[in-house]
Amino acid sequence: MKKQDIASKSTARPHFMTRLKEKWGLKSMWQVVLILLVFALTGTTVLLIKQPLLQFLGVDMSQGGAWKTVLYLLFVLPLYQLILLFYGALLGQFSFFWEKEKALFRRIFGGRTS
Repeated sequence: MKKQDIASKSTARPHFMTRLKEKWGLKSMWQVVLILLVFALTGTTVLLIKQPLLQFLGVDMSQGGAWKTVLYLLFVLPLYQLILLFYGALLGQFSFFWEKEKALFRRIFGGRTS
């Protein structure tokens, strides 16, 4: 390996997983993997249940309409948050996601949430 290659590797940015670990204040890379897995499972679950839920509510999403988008946001986004907490608890990361949920509610509604 050339000296230039070694020097460039030492000044390179940390791997994205390392940056996530630092940003989120996590203790291990395993926690990063679990949290990313929670996000993946939640997104997949919402994708799978979105259509049946909207059909149950009698909403046909095949044609546009602003009210349908509002309805989608009112039902699916809170459901996403609940599923996120469920998978977080299932994979032992509930406290991480609970803190993120509280921060989200503080940003939306202002004030303090315990």
